[in-house]
Amino acid sequence: MLHFNIRTALTSAALGGAIAVAGTAATAVELRGWNIHVEDYPVSIAMESFAAEVAERTNGEITAKTFHNGVLGSQPDAIEQIRLGVIDFGEFSLGPMGQSIPETNVVSLPFIFPSIPDMYEMMDGEVGEAIGEGMIAKGIVPLGWYDAGARSFYNSVRPINTPADVEGLKVRVMSNDLFVGMVEAMDGNATPMAFGEVYQSIKTGVVDGAENNPPSYESTNHYEVAQFYSLTEHLIIPECLCMSLKSYEKLTPEQQEIVKEAGHTSALLQRELWQEREAASMETIAAGGTTVNTIEDKAPFQEAMGPVYDKFLADNPDLTDLVNLIRNAE
Repeated sequence: MLHFNIRTALTSAALGGAIAVAGTAATAVELRGWNIHVEDYPVSIAMESFAAEVAERTNGEITAKTFHNGVLGSQPDAIEQIRLGVIDFGEFSLGPMGQSIPETNVVSLPFIFPSIPDMYEMMDGEVGEAIGEGMIAKGIVPLGWYDAGARSFYNSVRPINTPADVEGLKVRVMSNDLFVGMVEAMDGNATPMAFGEVYQSIKTGVVDGAENNPPSYESTNHYEVAQFYSLTEHLIIPECLCMSLKSYEKLTPEQQEIVKEAGHTSALLQRELWQEREAASMETIAAGGTTVNTIEDKAPFQEAMGPVYDKFLADNPDLTDLVNLIRNAE
């Protein structure tokens, strides 16, 4: 049975000798945090809330400063710096973590989460704990699971209601074999390209469309050239407010508990802010003439992903239990 307790894993990590045992007094600790987003983004606001709560509840013994706009480096570099303890905390998509933490790759499987609320429940429960086990083993402690929305298809040709509607469409995807396989499994033509090239590529017919969450679709004006937005919600990839295990283990047990609780509280705030941002984006694209369609039955899409899952599990047999835990969740 796949089960995990973060407290147990942290204890094991300490006993393993890689980190000094927690519990030594920590006075006037200043934590440095990485964030790729601008300061008024939902993630950024939630991170500032996290810092404020930690400072207040530790009576100023711990302060946290978040460096926004990616000024501390690229996301892959920052993930490595978190592992090394050079940066103390940060907010990351689980997608890029897959290169160094295999467990995080599971959430990049298409249609693995039935919905955003299901993702919340699973990530706040046993699934999040299982993924956290892999993260802690690599030196990263998850503090809260943030929302990055659901990615859906948009194009300039037709609404997508079934997998057959993807057939023949030229779809821009991120450069990831999982996402290429996802489109190809529905007989579409997957085209990896830089995100900044998408608008012009749709406008000129190089591709018919792409896929992304509502704020990205709206803020880049892609809705001007791809008027059909189909809520497939095929990728629901959560993000994580994380702390370096090296930094975490320097805190007292009481401070560690405060940091974890503040992380979870910030995640609840971020989710609320993200939903508000999504709603505003949906209003904008509707006013701009976008045809939005909801897909009531996603089972045919999930069934079409069989080859994608088969290949992933053949390449990662040790992740079978985790995949099944998510897919079989009630």
